[in-house]
Amino acid sequence: MADLHLYGDQWGEIIDRGDAGYLEIRWFDSTRDMTGDQFNQWLATFAEHVEAKRRPGALVDSVQFLMPMDRMDSGWRDAHIVPRYNQAGLKKFAFLMPEGMPAIGTEPRREGPAQYPTGYFSKRRDALSWLSY
Repeated sequence: MADLHLYGDQWGEIIDRGDAGYLEIRWFDSTRDMTGDQFNQWLATFAEHVEAKRRPGALVDSVQFLMPMDRMDSGWRDAHIVPRYNQAGLKKFAFLMPEGMPAIGTEPRREGPAQYPTGYFSKRRDALSWLSY
C-alpha cells in the first residue's frame, strides 16, 4: 500500500501512511495567518480521516506550524476531537516539533481525556520509531 494523499489546502495536508500504520498532518508555514476557527475545522477534518482509516497512530508534523498558540482552544479540542480519536481506537499520537520546544523529550503520556499517549519529538526518525511499536 503506497502513501495516499487524503486532503490538502493552503494550511497543510493529510497523508495516509497505511503501511506504517499512521495518518500524518503536515502543516505549512501559511498557518501563520490561520484563525482559531480555521484550525478547529482542520482538526475536525483530520478526525474524520482518523475515524475512516482507523490507523493506530497519528503524526503531526508541526515544524512549519506558525499559528500563534493563543488562537488555539485546547478545551474545544478535548471536548470535540479527542473523543473521536478515542472512539477510532487511536493508540499513539506523536508531534514532530521544532528544536527547543519544552515538551520535546518528555515521557509520552496521556493528556486530558485521551486514552492514548502523546509524545513530542524533534527528530522525525524518533517519532516514527516510537509510533512503530
